[in-house]
Amino acid sequence: MAEAAASSTSRFIRGIGIRQVRLTTGIILFAYIVSHFANHALGNISLGAMDDALYYHAMLWQSWPVLVLLYGSVLIHLGLGLWALYARRHFRWTGIELTQLIFGLSIPAFIISHVIGVRLAAPLFGHEKDYPQVFFAYWVYRPQMQWMMYAVLLISWVHGCIGIYFWVRAKPYFEKISSLLLALAVLLPALSMLGLYQGARAVERASVAPEWRADNLSREKVGTAAEQASLERISSSVLYGYFGLIGLALLARGARALVERRRGLVRLSYGNGKTVRIPIGLSVLEASTRFNIPHSSACGGRARCSTCRIRIIGDYSHLPAPSNRETFVLDRVGTGSDPAIRLACQLRPRTDVTFFQIFPANTASSGSAIKPAHPGSERYVVSMFVDMRGSTKLAERHLPFDTVFIINRFLTAVSQAVVECGGQPNQFVGDGQLALFGLSTNPQTACRQAIEAASRIAVHIEALNAFLGDDIPEPIRFGIGIHGGEVIIGDIGSEEHTVFTALGDPVNVAARLQDMTKALSCEAILSEAVLKTANLPAGDLRRIEVPIRGRVEPMVIYTAEKAAMLSDLIADFAVAAA
Repeated sequence: MAEAAASSTSRFIRGIGIRQVRLTTGIILFAYIVSHFANHALGNISLGAMDDALYYHAMLWQSWPVLVLLYGSVLIHLGLGLWALYARRHFRWTGIELTQLIFGLSIPAFIISHVIGVRLAAPLFGHEKDYPQVFFAYWVYRPQMQWMMYAVLLISWVHGCIGIYFWVRAKPYFEKISSLLLALAVLLPALSMLGLYQGARAVERASVAPEWRADNLSREKVGTAAEQASLERISSSVLYGYFGLIGLALLARGARALVERRRGLVRLSYGNGKTVRIPIGLSVLEASTRFNIPHSSACGGRARCSTCRIRIIGDYSHLPAPSNRETFVLDRVGTGSDPAIRLACQLRPRTDVTFFQIFPANTASSGSAIKPAHPGSERYVVSMFVDMRGSTKLAERHLPFDTVFIINRFLTAVSQAVVECGGQPNQFVGDGQLALFGLSTNPQTACRQAIEAASRIAVHIEALNAFLGDDIPEPIRFGIGIHGGEVIIGDIGSEEHTVFTALGDPVNVAARLQDMTKALSCEAILSEAVLKTANLPAGDLRRIEVPIRGRVEPMVIYTAEKAAMLSDLIADFAVAAA
């Protein structure tokens, strides 16, 4: 028990990296923002409600343990933001990444004067500033400041929401809570800003009374003009210092570039004839991005997945040792014991290195989109359902990004076989796919195309298994069901979103035949109608009569233990035709 606990603790520690620290501190700061926004929202009830709730808000966030945690998170999160600006080797951000960076770096510039004027004023001069004093200063005395407050509310909220989205988007429960998160993301800042407006209006109306000014703008509450001037000088100094830190990070980037050029360049050989030269210190993934070389990275280079994995060719003893985070990820996917496997986002080679990508970026198209010539028409179509087996076990042993990546590779292999044989991938349901044949051909050709596609799927999946090798717990398995008949084809859905598909009993039967492959221990099942329409012999296929849910009479089907056996049917036909 003790050894297991120690091992678990060790794995946990190895899994902690800069991004995990940034995430943890970001969650703490976002919790503070949510609490603060909820306090602001009470202004829609009354100014008194805001002040009463502020007492409990301060009781929690200004208690010493929480206060140390909060301000520690502020300093660490800010420091890591500046570090990210320095460490980033290129400026090719996506729109959402650039927004998060700019908003994150701009938040301190907006709130420095507010934090010093409210928080630092208390220990320095004994000021007791609450909502009335802040509202008077920002909405009555200097009304232009209210727009700065609204801006910082939106900027900090958007920055936090982007971070939360990056965190939860790969979680299995994301789809279930996404609607709730969206409602929270829209309603809370709206209610908060409206509460500030209502509270400020109340203060603006009350401030015309001399009695109110005497009670709320006294020396004990807001201090003297000299004290206010001192606070403004401190704010200006801190603000200039912050801008200086940003400038220092940019200067450090330039100095690093000069040093790296003097240290020389290293050659990266991608194993496919492509070679690039990069400065020492650049990661392999950053090199791929800089030179526009497709490189898989489902998590965006955050070391939260292993899809950027590479295998080193030749000597790897000269490579830098993996970081704790890299070791943690590689151990999670079962390749930690192989020193030739590295994460491209973490490896920063100091000498020439040759490698190949374990998961090459998918740049191939799965075929043209289906464009029905007669929406809502009736037509003979062959439906093929293909389902991946063991995806649940795969998800248990792999990181979420890796699981999605492998399933996508499976569906790509299936789609490629379908397109090669003249069919059209139609719908993707989880780890399964519906493909249609006969949208522009006669029934006999459609049946033959579907049978040939099933055999090619087996070939593509076998190649995929060979390529993935030890990177998956066991070879990918699948089941295929094929049936044809008259169906309705057309656009289905609402006015805002439609999909082209086929509806009818033959589609349902194909899905049920695919399900039967599990019980009958085979990879493919064809209906007798498909074989007859294709005018092909059954060959070595096993003939069975099975009940079909929804049908009175049993159906005659033919099973293929291995889908590759179906290639013999097509080969026999081709020989006979010749």
